[in-house]
Amino acid sequence: MNFGISAGNPLGGGRGMGPGALRRMDSGFDDEDFGKAWDGKLYRRLLPYLKPYKKRAIIAAVLMIFATASSVVNPYFITLAIDHFIHQVKVVQGHPVVHSDFHGLVWLVIVYLIVQTIYWWSTYGQNYLMTYAGQWALYHLSSDLFWHMQLLPIEFYDQNETGRIMSRAQNDISVLQQLLSSGLLSIIASSLTIIGILVTLFLLNWLLALCISVVVPIMTVSLYIWQKYAQNSFRRTRAAISIVNASLQENVSGVRIIQSLTRENVNKQRFGDVNRQNFEANLAASRVSAAVMPLVEVVNAIAVGIAIIVGGNLVLSNAMSVGTLVGFTVYISRLFEPIRQVTQNYSTMQRATVAAERVFAMLDQPVTIAEKPDAITLPPIQGQVRFEDVHFGYSPEVEVLHGIDIEAQPGQTIALVGQTGAGKSTIISLLERFYDVTGGRITIDGYDLRDVTFASLRGQVGIVLQEPYLFTGTVAENLRLGKPDATDEELREACEVVGAHELILRLEQGYATIIHERGVNLSVGQRQLISFARALLRKPRILILDEATANIDTRTEARLQQALAALLAGRTAFVIAHRLATIRHADKIVVLKEGRIVEQGTHAELLAQHGVYYDLYTLGFAQVATAETSAAG
Repeated sequence: MNFGISAGNPLGGGRGMGPGALRRMDSGFDDEDFGKAWDGKLYRRLLPYLKPYKKRAIIAAVLMIFATASSVVNPYFITLAIDHFIHQVKVVQGHPVVHSDFHGLVWLVIVYLIVQTIYWWSTYGQNYLMTYAGQWALYHLSSDLFWHMQLLPIEFYDQNETGRIMSRAQNDISVLQQLLSSGLLSIIASSLTIIGILVTLFLLNWLLALCISVVVPIMTVSLYIWQKYAQNSFRRTRAAISIVNASLQENVSGVRIIQSLTRENVNKQRFGDVNRQNFEANLAASRVSAAVMPLVEVVNAIAVGIAIIVGGNLVLSNAMSVGTLVGFTVYISRLFEPIRQVTQNYSTMQRATVAAERVFAMLDQPVTIAEKPDAITLPPIQGQVRFEDVHFGYSPEVEVLHGIDIEAQPGQTIALVGQTGAGKSTIISLLERFYDVTGGRITIDGYDLRDVTFASLRGQVGIVLQEPYLFTGTVAENLRLGKPDATDEELREACEVVGAHELILRLEQGYATIIHERGVNLSVGQRQLISFARALLRKPRILILDEATANIDTRTEARLQQALAALLAGRTAFVIAHRLATIRHADKIVVLKEGRIVEQGTHAELLAQHGVYYDLYTLGFAQVATAETSAAG
């Protein structure tokens, strides 16, 4: 029987006053994919990650120049071959005679192959070196981001949706990877190629080059307009696939409810609708993407047409050679490809700027719950805990704890009871220093929690939550999470104390049984017992049970209570529970109401007062007492 305020649970067990009640939908992260293409301040912050690989980046830049130069010079070999080795016209006795220089042509081909080899090796080298530097830079950036996420206070995770946090750590890093590994390099190389080709065209024939240059702005503007449509189209596809993924996740997570309510056909229809929207969005994006190549080809054809008309007249008037005209047409074909690449990579730069902004915004999130520079190591504790006039609020505007005074002597069990939202879980969060008090102080053996290191504090405090979290891996690996060097004998002893040993042995492979994601292949009771053993394996001096027996059946709890009685001896314990067996035998019961302590005492003392606890007891506990007595019998 659960004593929730909404279902007859006066002692509570919810999180009404917890951070979940104050979750802000505005997480501070902008979901806009496209922004300005360049923000010098943001990209300068990336430089420290690239600095260790500066030499490789410089070599890659030099190789890029060689690759660009060899790429630009290649079509010129066609002009030389036609004009000087294949189609040499000489006047002999007043008559034009065409001569060919086969040996010169062979040497030209050899030089051409050498240039091509330089181009191949330069391209390979620049791509490898930039990818190497970019990947390592992102490796360190991802590591810094992950480490910073581990240090961020629980408050940050209370105020930001998990999906958005994961997007920063995965999607935005992936966008930066594209930029640093190939995108930025491609933009620079394409820009140099455009400049090199235009310079070469003007050197070959400035008049024809001037005529050809008219189509470059046309091409640029056309691609810019196309890019605007493409961005909107790609936004719609990402939004559509997000909806599809959300629908899939919801249906997979709630499959039991769906089947129990026979909603398969309804959900199939709803998924069909969102899937249809995804289909139409991707089809529209395909139409937009398919338009870019014909656009390039049309503009390219216009430029070639201009070259043939104007260049043909120049050839006929002996103002330009045939080889130069052929070279022009080859250069024109090569000119528009880098223009297209620069235009398309522009959107990569836009997304990368936004991604960098969001990644660094997370890195800039303050670690508000941090160790002092001179924090001391908390020595082995006896377990005396004192809350001295403690005040706290999840936001400055709303205070949820008002002047809390609790004292627990070593070995005492303190039960926290009250309606949902009374502040029970908040008190426990403060004891683990997931949050810092805004007034007063909390001490353990006289040491203020704010003056000691996290490791020395949390290493001596064990906590078991209402919903245990198990990681993918074996049962033994989950047990050893808090004590990696624990022996098999220690595992067995901890499991025997909480009554989990026999249950684990009945699993398919015992302690080597693989636990699936979130422990779905175990019962709720099994998961809870494993979490008990995991906490107790560390031999904590202070034990926190946050409704830890809520999901365990009465018979299992009766067996567990006997083990806990021996376990809690000599240990200080703070217990939030809605069952009589745990609360009745506590050394002190603290009754909370709206963030204030209204009563303190033993079970018998509080009943005798006929106050708030008495009302809570008569509303719910009296009904449970008979059931638990019967179960124990």
